[in-house]
Amino acid sequence: MQGQTHAHEGDLVVFHIGMTIRKPHRPDLWLPVFAAMPKMLAELHRNKAQAARGEADDLGFLGADTLFGGKGPWVVQYWRSVEHLYAYAHLRDHAHVPAWRAFNNAARRHPGAVGIWHETYVVPAGGVETFYGNGAGVGLGAATGLVEATRRGRGARERLGGRLATAS
Repeated sequence: MQGQTHAHEGDLVVFHIGMTIRKPHRPDLWLPVFAAMPKMLAELHRNKAQAARGEADDLGFLGADTLFGGKGPWVVQYWRSVEHLYAYAHLRDHAHVPAWRAFNNAARRHPGAVGIWHETYVVPAGGVETFYGNGAGVGLGAATGLVEATRRGRGARERLGGRLATAS
């Protein structure tokens, strides 16, 4: 099967962020937290398009996928660098800071109603391997575009730069 791999070259950051709904019977407490993320993602996607046209500074956001699991929704985001991610998190004139403040205010008034979490992974160039077969362009491939998989190697081991240990 011919397949594709992600087009991104260089280091990247994979950022997971999500929420756990601890009081499902109280949507008045968790719905505002849930509704904040689509606003941030729309802002980031707009910026990515504007930066590509030369109309705005690039915030470093590459793309994202929203997932839903048994413990709540979460988003997998791809960024050019951790510096870009942290810079966005502190921009007072963008969506994140007001959402963060609103969450903290609500959490103080209603502790335990909604949990939030995040994980940040800094991935060096050559430290990621992807394969998308039969048009399955998701994740990093959807965020950065696709190229023929053989461009990076004939198999997963080659695409990962030979980082996989040989089984004994």
